[in-house]
Amino acid sequence: MPTFNIVKIAEPKKTFRVASIMGKFDLESNEIKEHFEGNIDIKDNWQIGLIVGKSGSGKTTISKQLFPDSYITNFEYSAETILDDMPKDCSVEDITKAFNSVGFSSPPSWLKSYSVLSNGEKMRVDLARAILDEKNLFVFDEFTSVVDRNVAQIGSFAMQKAIRKTNKQFIAVTCHYDVEDWLLPDWVFDTDSMTFRLNDGQKKNRPDIKFEIFKTTDKSIWKMFAKHHYLSHNHNNAAQVYLAFINNQLAGFISILHLPNKDKTIKKVHRLVILPDYQGLSIGVKLLNEIGKIYKKDGWRFTIVTSSPSLMFSLKRQVNWVCKNIGRLPSQNIVEMKKTQSINRLTTSWELL
Repeated sequence: MPTFNIVKIAEPKKTFRVASIMGKFDLESNEIKEHFEGNIDIKDNWQIGLIVGKSGSGKTTISKQLFPDSYITNFEYSAETILDDMPKDCSVEDITKAFNSVGFSSPPSWLKSYSVLSNGEKMRVDLARAILDEKNLFVFDEFTSVVDRNVAQIGSFAMQKAIRKTNKQFIAVTCHYDVEDWLLPDWVFDTDSMTFRLNDGQKKNRPDIKFEIFKTTDKSIWKMFAKHHYLSHNHNNAAQVYLAFINNQLAGFISILHLPNKDKTIKKVHRLVILPDYQGLSIGVKLLNEIGKIYKKDGWRFTIVTSSPSLMFSLKRQVNWVCKNIGRLPSQNIVEMKKTQSINRLTTSWELL
């Protein structure tokens, strides 16, 4: 049972400026004393903890005191790509699996340096790095402090899912109470009241989100999503475009093509992209299913061809999707292969039942 009784004393030298402030505000002493006392009654069987409280309530002081060897403020990133910043003994498969598990599933972004990533992407990369680290316990200070609150909540849920698939233990330290319902911690310590509580029996379900889909004729919107597509930045103007919104924020893009020269009964997914900040909530599959229902209702077959590992894994778990083919593109598509390098990729074909 970690306990703490911390006294912090600051006694700056009485310089001219210090003396001026003491005189101006009638301060009797230049000694500043803070006292933090309490206990965190952690049980053995837990994976996610939350230390939360307002600024100045002792969160950082307490977490550093109790978990000095596990405390992480920031990792060092110096390579040209975040792939090469991951632990040296990890394989590419290990790294990409960790990225996908935390909802960082945009291969083009994997080739970027850490410095150019968005704050939301950095948050997920930090967690992936910690998951790949040999330490079993890691403590993140200032958790979600630099990201939009909607992004923070969605990212928190993606992260807790990733942690629970490992044997790691994770403690978030933050001044934001709004992440608790999404992080779903096993225990919470509130530094405002210095109280501890267990969340025994808590359901591991995220709060409801507002999910909406709209059809659009504005094909230029693709420019916002193109750089996040793992395969191609091109888009066929003949495709019908739909946009997904999460809590009134643009989050996803899907476009559908009709290929009458191949099979007049089929509608095929042309492009599917979920913005990085909204990955990890299975929004891509939900968008696929909802759009697929529309076309199936009108009598069409609905298919998608993909080589994205995260999407293949998600579709494999869906009872309403069947894999029709696994392998390379057939030889008659050699022109398309040259354009997309499909000849070097494992490609899968799926159909909605």
